[in-house]
Amino acid sequence: MIYCCEEHVEMALEAVVDEFETFPLLSKLAVDNLSTGCEYCQNPATYIVANK
Repeated sequence: MIYCCEEHVEMALEAVVDEFETFPLLSKLAVDNLSTGCEYCQNPATYIVANK
């Protein structure tokens, strides 16, 4: 599972495809859950990218 901002969502999608060789699931975080940071930068995460 990768937490990412809007700017890095494409990188996270590609990382899941490369690592798990499966279709990634993209979910938008709830507004009250914005304290989680992006794994690629210091911005608040907007999406969760997962493999299942």
